[in-house]
Amino acid sequence: MRVLVVEDDRKVAGFIQMGLREEGYAVDVAKDGEEATTLAHVNDYDAIMLDIMLPRKNGLQVAAELRREGRKTPILMLTARDSTEDVVRGLDAGADDYLSKPFRFDELLARLRALIRRGGSTRLERLTYGPLELNRMKHQAHTGGQVLDLTPREFQLLEHFMLHPEEVVRRTELLEKVWDMHFDPESNVVDVHVGNLRRKLREAGCSDLIQTVRGVGFCLKTDDTED
Repeated sequence: MRVLVVEDDRKVAGFIQMGLREEGYAVDVAKDGEEATTLAHVNDYDAIMLDIMLPRKNGLQVAAELRREGRKTPILMLTARDSTEDVVRGLDAGADDYLSKPFRFDELLARLRALIRRGGSTRLERLTYGPLELNRMKHQAHTGGQVLDLTPREFQLLEHFMLHPEEVVRRTELLEKVWDMHFDPESNVVDVHVGNLRRKLREAGCSDLIQTVRGVGFCLKTDDTED
């Protein structure tokens, strides 16, 4: 799952980014309102964490603009302004929830999970393909009743493959969706993590599900799928 954090305080943004990554989320950070709207137009996010007091365009303006465009991405407002009037303004602008600073990170995670769970009728909480079943909210993958011991990054890779079964997924797409936007494209990090994921699937009895498309990327495909 991919989250956009919009926060001009570098320490706060870094704290949230690090914590979310440890929980298995892909995280982009915007430092002002203009950058936030640009990223929200380019990328498909599962949720947006949005500060109100921002340079260039405040959070209320960002939320209102996204809602006018018909974008339904769940928005969690993060701000030090916690008066009733500020809460009402944030919700009226299009926010789905409101969390005042300072906050406990476990509460932030709980609110994020709740927003993603409620957000968007087309979003699937469970994904299945062949013998695999993936619970996106619990961050668990199963095969034959066995829980796979996956790292957060391996879970994200499997999630992306299962969202695009039997499609060729390019390495550049995985770098964009699973890693940072500006990750070094020359790195072999994708192949290393896909290799580890393959090994764990093989040990669980699911061999050859992730197939290499030479010179392009990978494809989640069963042996009995017709070309």
